[in-house]
Amino acid sequence: MDDKSQGAVRVPELSDGDIATMLAALAGGSLRVERVQLSDRIVWIKRYRGSGLRLGARLQGLVAALTRQPILRSSPLLTPEQAIDREVRQIAAFSRAGFLTPTIFYRSKTALILSHLGRPISKQMGMLAAADSDAHDELLVRCALELGHLHAAGLCHGRPHPRDFILDDGRFGFLDFEEEPAAVMPLAVAQARDVWLLFLQIASRCLKPETPQRAYAAWKTVAPAEAETALRQVMPLFAGFLPLARFLLRLRRGHDLVRFIAATDFLASATASRPQTQ
Repeated sequence: MDDKSQGAVRVPELSDGDIATMLAALAGGSLRVERVQLSDRIVWIKRYRGSGLRLGARLQGLVAALTRQPILRSSPLLTPEQAIDREVRQIAAFSRAGFLTPTIFYRSKTALILSHLGRPISKQMGMLAAADSDAHDELLVRCALELGHLHAAGLCHGRPHPRDFILDDGRFGFLDFEEEPAAVMPLAVAQARDVWLLFLQIASRCLKPETPQRAYAAWKTVAPAEAETALRQVMPLFAGFLPLARFLLRLRRGHDLVRFIAATDFLASATASRPQTQ
């Protein structure tokens, strides 16, 4: 059966009963992401729904056009079937590059059924926050390192976040490929965007003050020079919004503002000095 028609079961070891359970959950559920227990494994149903262009995306597009800054461009609005095509394409690209990704058990025009890779790093961090601050922050450093490896392979994630990263028995994996910034901006700029987005989490969630610098150094040791150059070039743009962000924070404290200030402050400082020439 053609993958793009109704769907395709791609893992022959699944029993007929497990296949029936998956398809029944697919037909009867409505959650955006749904966990399904089979006889010997967990799978996830991920549903895609069409939506109009949100106000935030419209404003982002307007600012990108006015400033002529590619990094501010938003990913194109896609139909559910196009969004599935994108996710399948990204999973295949990451897998070819040797990264751990979900197996696609089934696809239709509006949903995917994916294998379970393990506990997300965000959940592991939650368990460690009060018990082991060193191990907690080591996970953040590992996220930055693996993002660097991803960039070195000529890829970008688009929406890097500890909830979309998996560490299971030492193997690092990636989930949720719902953004494709390299489709609307140069790859190096998309990779710089990845770094900034990840540091929204690292700089605000770390428990030790030295962790952001360690994480940045880990990324930089393996990332391509073009990505570092692009990051250095775009950080003044984000840093220019810091005074406004700090003013708004005095009016109303919000997690997004705290994350923006922490990440932008750190990265603006870390990228301010020019690299030494040999």
